[in-house]
Amino acid sequence: MAEGEAQRILGALQAFGPILSIKLYRLTLDPAPAVPLLPCLDHEAMLHATVAPHIAVYIQDASSGDLHELVFVPERHLIEVDIVSTWGEHSTESTQRLNALLASRFKDYRVKVDGPSWWRGERRVAEACRAQVSLRDVLLGDDLASVKARVDRLQTVGTLMEKQSRVTSWGVRTMTGPLLAATGVITYLALGRLRLTLGETQVSTMQTAVVGVAGAAFLYYGMKAVQLTEMANRVWKRSAEYSLILAERKRLSLK
Repeated sequence: MAEGEAQRILGALQAFGPILSIKLYRLTLDPAPAVPLLPCLDHEAMLHATVAPHIAVYIQDASSGDLHELVFVPERHLIEVDIVSTWGEHSTESTQRLNALLASRFKDYRVKVDGPSWWRGERRVAEACRAQVSLRDVLLGDDLASVKARVDRLQTVGTLMEKQSRVTSWGVRTMTGPLLAATGVITYLALGRLRLTLGETQVSTMQTAVVGVAGAAFLYYGMKAVQLTEMANRVWKRSAEYSLILAERKRLSLK
């Protein structure tokens, strides 16, 4: 059922423009179209099967050349428009044309726009990736060797980001306990001398507040370390996806 619906989706999208690449999760296409086919790395990396089968496509607007990514989840009758993966590659006018096509060809589907997440640092990830290589070059560039060199450079950046996140995480794990304990001891000793002046209740409140603020600060830096790790993983996965697309383009050109 899902495979047949996937074929119908691909046929309907031809009215908008050429499909440049397809990502599949727990789906197969038979016959397979002559475009780069690759797994959906984001969900394959989760190591579980609770995500519904879906198909994601990179598609080019035939009238403007703009690029879009669409994710179709047939089981949930859902279309996700990912504007982060195609950051800087499409205009408002092209997006409006795409929305009009989706509304006319997929009336039984709900459309959801996936914008950049602040917590996951997706805007920064998109800008870091574009600084090294553009999605347009990966999908349409003629000099595959040059594009591959830039993708390799992006992968190096992702690896360095991951190592930096390890340093930050190690620092937070190593220092949080001792510093928080020292802060608590110093706070209780220093404020304890004011019990006779301020009273037991007020001093206890101040001690709790100081230790709480210190704990919140360490928690914040710990969460920032986690965020940096997430961003590094996304940069690395983007470079891996680009490498797979280039490998598929090369394979198809040799047929």
